[in-house]
Amino acid sequence: MADHFSHDDPKRHEPTLGRTQSNRRPDPAADPNAEHDGICLTQGDRLQHERRDERGYIRVALPFRVDLTDRDTELSGNDVSLGGFSARSPRRFEPGERISASLLMMAGATELIVPLQAECLRSRPASGGDGFDTSFEIVEIEPQHRELLRQIIRSALSGRSPNVEGLMSGEDPQTPRKRQATRPLPPARPPKPMGRYILLFAAIGLLVLVAAATAYRNFMLIEPSFAAVTAPRIDIRAPGPGILGEHELTAGDQVERDQLLTNVVNSELESDLILAEAALDYNNRLIENLQEHLDGGMQEVSLANSAQPASGDTTTFESVSPEIAQARIEQFETVRDYESSRIAALEARAASNDIYSPCDCLVAWALSSADGVYINESERIMTLIRTDEDDVLVEALVHMNDISRIEPDQQAYVTLANANQPIRARVRNVALDVERQPRAGFPSWVRQQQNVASVLLVPEEPLPAESVGQPVDVRFTEAPLLGAASERIWQGVRTVIQFGDDIYRAATEDNDEATDES
Repeated sequence: MADHFSHDDPKRHEPTLGRTQSNRRPDPAADPNAEHDGICLTQGDRLQHERRDERGYIRVALPFRVDLTDRDTELSGNDVSLGGFSARSPRRFEPGERISASLLMMAGATELIVPLQAECLRSRPASGGDGFDTSFEIVEIEPQHRELLRQIIRSALSGRSPNVEGLMSGEDPQTPRKRQATRPLPPARPPKPMGRYILLFAAIGLLVLVAAATAYRNFMLIEPSFAAVTAPRIDIRAPGPGILGEHELTAGDQVERDQLLTNVVNSELESDLILAEAALDYNNRLIENLQEHLDGGMQEVSLANSAQPASGDTTTFESVSPEIAQARIEQFETVRDYESSRIAALEARAASNDIYSPCDCLVAWALSSADGVYINESERIMTLIRTDEDDVLVEALVHMNDISRIEPDQQAYVTLANANQPIRARVRNVALDVERQPRAGFPSWVRQQQNVASVLLVPEEPLPAESVGQPVDVRFTEAPLLGAASERIWQGVRTVIQFGDDIYRAATEDNDEATDES
């Protein structure tokens, strides 16, 4: 029920609680547009109709008291409405007099306090002759206090005594007549679950798309027998026998051009070089001594019997004429020139034992130099890989039945291990055998197949040098658009599957660890 009635017809009679008074106009409580007659109403009084212009608010008779703030006085309340209240006072209040008061109302075992400010409308002697019945109009009240007063009045109108639990509940109490007139609304028809159907059709479409992409990728695209990342290989071999010098290079190290890699210590070569230098010095001394004797005008010259004394033999001398000594000097010079050439050759061999890097390369394999490893001539010491941008390629072995469908500059897709996005590549050449330059990253047992051809692919994005030797997934396509779409869909599905598998493995490991700890 509304707090005040709003209707366009001013002659409409509205229900209120009160007694029937003959030829007497009932007054509202504290309503400036109505007159208050001070009659105390009870819940047992019967219902009476009043015109709209006679009343602004419904008043009810409740047991309450009025506590005057500025006076130590309590008034006994007669009735109350949202617009005002009437109370019995021991003294007379003047019309227009304002008071600050609090309405003390009982709600079960709890006393509710509604502070407000009111203005006296009229004060007349009580019917019993004891005190005055005074009507007050509420002029100032807080919104929350007004709402509390409204709830108390509506609770009384519904035929129930006010209580704190009822006031705190979310239901606004209604009169029995209003509750009986209320009919439950028919249940609303649930909306059609269009969102579910949309999601269902979207899921079905996605599954069909994935199935079509998988079928096209596995049955329409050309798949090689084997494919891996390769690069030109350089084998560093020993120039001669000896002990491998110390080095700290291991697989994966990067070396620069002309960088010293290692050396080979050849003790036999070093001994030959020392003896050759000694023989050269011996011949030089012989030539110098003979020339001094000839220049001195001596009739006989003492001459050594050999320009290169045998190992362990004692050198003997003889006296010869100057003519013979001159001839021997020419022989010694010839031997000296030979020893000089021999020394140059030995030095060249010794210099070749210092091994330098021929390029900016990556070390793929290196022989350990620990504990003085002895190596023979032409034995492999290291394997280097060229890592320039145009050197790291992909080599695929394609079956002869499919090689006719592949031609140079054809598009292909390369997927590295543990990668989610394919890399586009183009065919550089097709050959029945590999290039003459040896390539690293391809096992020798794979090349023993007799019914395959070698296809070199140039990727559009540079591949890391560390990927040399890794197997890759290659697909050759004759329709680039369909091939790209199917490859990307397949890789997306693969990523989702791997992600789910990782989550499952992590959850399983956590459960196993928790079980072990318990």
